[in-house]
Amino acid sequence: MMLVGAALRKTGEGWEFASEAALEDFIWNNLQQLLGLTPLKRQYAVKGEVCDILALNQTKQLIILELKNAEDRYVIQQLTRYYDNLLDEKPFVEQIDYDQPVKLIAAAPCFHRHNLIDCKYNLLKIDLLQVSVIKNNQDFYLQLQNINTHQTSSIPIPYQELTFSSTSQNIPETPQMLLDWLGSCTGSEQQAILKLREKILSFDERVKEEIEGRNTIRYGRGKSKPIAEICYHRNTHKPIIFLWLPTPTSQQKEVIGRLRLWIDGETVTHVGHVPDGFGRMKLQSEWDAMPREKRPGNLYWSRSHKSFIPVTISKGYNNVPNTLESLADLALTKWLARI
Repeated sequence: MMLVGAALRKTGEGWEFASEAALEDFIWNNLQQLLGLTPLKRQYAVKGEVCDILALNQTKQLIILELKNAEDRYVIQQLTRYYDNLLDEKPFVEQIDYDQPVKLIAAAPCFHRHNLIDCKYNLLKIDLLQVSVIKNNQDFYLQLQNINTHQTSSIPIPYQELTFSSTSQNIPETPQMLLDWLGSCTGSEQQAILKLREKILSFDERVKEEIEGRNTIRYGRGKSKPIAEICYHRNTHKPIIFLWLPTPTSQQKEVIGRLRLWIDGETVTHVGHVPDGFGRMKLQSEWDAMPREKRPGNLYWSRSHKSFIPVTISKGYNNVPNTLESLADLALTKWLARI
């Protein structure tokens, strides 16, 4: 099984996950390779409290994992409450063997001395796993080490350190949020997306970069005059590019719409009209990889936003080459005509 990427950030001492959510995403998606466990549920609410990860081992024993991206002196108390709540309600009885003891795991970059005291006098056995992001040459690894037994497990993190140097002194510093997202992209995709940002922000002093929530960066003059969006897609752990371009259905009368771009390095391979969100379009190869029962009944293709499959643009789009730079130029030209 292919390892799923992650968002990392550099610290004074080394590297860490960009957020607790990024750490949870990576461990959840790679739980089998990392700890030999089968994922059961994540962010599971029981009696008003939320467990990060519930998992099973080969004998159907329940494992509760609580993850922290920083030191937290109350993690043992959290696990104790989850343990009591889950044994009281006993959910997922068909999957879990409740005759076996529940295993409790806390994973964090470091543990406060209060954690060690709490474990020492707690009647429950709780494993403390120290989380480390290790860089070896250009490769990154997630390492989990049991602080008592020193048993260690590690897996590669598909992450590529950014090497982009801006050619413009007049644009704002790249938001850390975007740098975090770009780590799971290839080097050529990183370069292409950062060049796209630089081109847009250098085009006109009226163009602004606005961060909306935790998953969207918009470029233009507010919501009414957008040029582009870069949105973080949590399922693939990658940023997705949207440009406001003539829609594929524009024939006699041109209509400007929000187009999602599928990229391979600097090349745009497909486009799809997605008015909001990420849409339902997937490449044919992505649909083929899905179980048949999860696919729509009719995988029809059209040039409208109702299509399930995006438009292939191997020979260019709207009379311009199918490169991210060329389509950005087209989006900027159309934006200028609208303001």
